[in-house]
Amino acid sequence: MAHKNKDVCVAAHVYDVVELADGTRFLDVCSPETSDDHCRFTVMSANEDRKTVGDLSRYLAQDIRIRGVVRPFGGRAEILLSDARQFHGGAEKFRPNPALLHGFSAEDEKPAVNDPALRSGHHRSVFKSAR
Repeated sequence: MAHKNKDVCVAAHVYDVVELADGTRFLDVCSPETSDDHCRFTVMSANEDRKTVGDLSRYLAQDIRIRGVVRPFGGRAEILLSDARQFHGGAEKFRPNPALLHGFSAEDEKPAVNDPALRSGHHRSVFKSAR
Protein backbone atom coordinates (compact mmCIF):
# COMPACT_ATOMS: atom_id res chain seq x y z
CA MET A 1 0.00 0.00 0.00
CA ALA A 2 2.32 2.68 -1.35
CA HIS A 3 0.00 5.68 -0.76
CA LYS A 4 -1.25 4.77 2.73
CA ASN A 5 -2.63 7.81 4.61
CA LYS A 6 -1.93 10.14 1.67
CA ASP A 7 -4.42 12.42 -0.04
CA VAL A 8 -4.38 11.32 -3.68
CA CYS A 9 -6.45 11.43 -6.84
CA VAL A 10 -7.25 8.01 -8.30
CA ALA A 11 -8.53 7.17 -11.76
CA ALA A 12 -10.64 4.00 -11.94
CA HIS A 13 -13.43 2.26 -13.80
CA VAL A 14 -16.60 1.43 -11.82
CA TYR A 15 -17.66 -2.13 -12.57
CA ASP A 16 -20.39 -2.35 -9.94
CA VAL A 17 -22.10 -0.41 -7.15
CA VAL A 18 -22.74 -2.58 -4.09
CA GLU A 19 -25.01 -1.60 -1.20
CA LEU A 20 -25.02 -3.39 2.16
CA ALA A 21 -28.08 -3.78 4.38
CA ASP A 22 -26.87 -0.93 6.64
CA GLY A 23 -26.76 1.48 3.69
CA THR A 24 -22.98 1.44 3.23
CA ARG A 25 -22.16 1.62 -0.47
CA PHE A 26 -19.07 0.52 -2.38
CA LEU A 27 -17.82 1.36 -5.84
CA ASP A 28 -16.33 -1.88 -7.14
CA VAL A 29 -13.33 -0.82 -9.20
CA CYS A 30 -11.91 -4.31 -9.77
CA SER A 31 -12.73 -6.10 -13.01
CA PRO A 32 -15.03 -9.13 -12.90
CA GLU A 33 -12.01 -11.28 -13.77
CA THR A 34 -10.31 -10.21 -10.50
CA SER A 35 -11.31 -12.39 -7.56
CA ASP A 36 -12.44 -10.68 -4.37
CA ASP A 37 -9.29 -11.98 -2.63
CA HIS A 38 -7.08 -10.27 -5.21
CA CYS A 39 -8.95 -6.95 -5.34
CA ARG A 40 -6.78 -4.55 -3.32
CA PHE A 41 -8.71 -1.28 -3.63
CA THR A 42 -12.25 -0.04 -3.07
CA VAL A 43 -14.23 3.19 -2.66
CA MET A 44 -16.59 3.17 0.34
CA SER A 45 -19.41 5.59 1.17
CA ALA A 46 -21.14 5.47 4.56
CA ASN A 47 -24.93 5.69 4.80
CA GLU A 48 -24.62 8.93 6.82
CA ASP A 49 -23.01 10.59 3.76
CA ARG A 50 -25.74 9.57 1.30
CA LYS A 51 -27.12 13.12 1.07
CA THR A 52 -23.75 14.76 0.28
CA VAL A 53 -22.57 11.96 -2.04
CA GLY A 54 -25.76 11.44 -4.03
CA ASP A 55 -26.78 8.60 -6.32
CA LEU A 56 -23.78 6.35 -7.02
CA SER A 57 -25.54 4.28 -9.68
CA ARG A 58 -24.82 7.04 -12.23
CA TYR A 59 -21.12 6.09 -12.05
CA LEU A 60 -21.78 2.45 -13.02
CA ALA A 61 -19.70 1.45 -16.07
CA GLN A 62 -18.01 4.88 -16.02
CA ASP A 63 -14.39 5.95 -15.70
CA ILE A 64 -14.04 8.19 -12.65
CA ARG A 65 -11.45 10.28 -10.87
CA ILE A 66 -11.81 10.53 -7.12
CA ARG A 67 -9.78 12.36 -4.51
CA GLY A 68 -9.35 11.09 -0.98
CA VAL A 69 -7.05 9.73 1.69
CA VAL A 70 -5.99 6.12 1.09
CA ARG A 71 -6.69 4.13 4.25
CA PRO A 72 -6.14 0.46 5.08
CA PHE A 73 -9.41 -1.46 5.46
CA GLY A 74 -9.91 -5.22 5.62
CA GLY A 75 -6.61 -6.10 3.95
CA ARG A 76 -7.05 -3.65 1.10
CA ALA A 77 -6.79 0.07 0.48
CA GLU A 78 -9.86 2.28 0.36
CA ILE A 79 -10.91 5.84 -0.17
CA LEU A 80 -13.82 7.10 1.89
CA LEU A 81 -16.29 8.89 -0.38
CA SER A 82 -18.08 11.41 1.82
CA ASP A 83 -18.90 14.24 -0.60
CA ALA A 84 -19.65 14.42 -4.34
CA ARG A 85 -17.03 17.17 -4.70
CA GLN A 86 -14.38 14.42 -4.42
CA PHE A 87 -15.23 13.49 -8.03
CA HIS A 88 -14.07 16.98 -9.04
CA GLY A 89 -10.85 17.26 -7.02
CA GLY A 90 -12.45 18.41 -3.77
CA ALA A 91 -11.58 17.11 -0.33
CA GLU A 92 -13.47 14.65 1.86
CA LYS A 93 -16.10 16.01 4.22
CA PHE A 94 -14.49 17.52 7.33
CA ARG A 95 -15.21 15.57 10.49
CA PRO A 96 -13.99 17.07 13.76
CA ASN A 97 -11.98 14.78 16.03
CA PRO A 98 -14.27 14.04 19.02
CA ALA A 99 -11.23 13.63 21.31
CA LEU A 100 -10.28 17.25 20.68
CA LEU A 101 -13.78 18.51 21.46
CA HIS A 102 -13.95 16.76 24.85
CA GLY A 103 -15.17 19.16 27.52
CA PHE A 104 -15.90 21.99 25.09
CA SER A 105 -19.23 23.69 24.78
CA ALA A 106 -20.07 26.73 22.66
CA GLU A 107 -21.77 28.22 25.72
CA ASP A 108 -18.53 28.11 27.73
CA GLU A 109 -16.44 31.24 27.88
CA LYS A 110 -13.25 29.23 27.70
CA PRO A 111 -11.27 28.54 24.53
CA ALA A 112 -11.89 25.34 22.58
CA VAL A 113 -8.29 24.26 23.12
CA ASN A 114 -6.51 23.42 26.34
CA ASP A 115 -3.44 25.61 25.86
CA PRO A 116 -1.45 26.29 29.05
CA ALA A 117 -0.28 29.58 27.52
CA LEU A 118 -3.86 30.83 27.56
CA ARG A 119 -4.42 30.20 31.28
CA SER A 120 -4.06 33.11 33.70
CA GLY A 121 -1.35 32.94 36.36
CA HIS A 122 1.19 31.36 34.03
CA HIS A 123 3.93 32.71 31.83
CA ARG A 124 3.03 35.42 29.40
CA SER A 125 1.44 34.14 26.26
CA VAL A 126 3.13 34.98 23.00
CA PHE A 127 -0.34 35.88 21.74
CA LYS A 128 -0.83 38.72 24.23
CA SER A 129 0.47 42.14 23.33
CA ALA A 130 3.48 43.35 25.28
CA ARG A 131 2.88 46.49 27.29
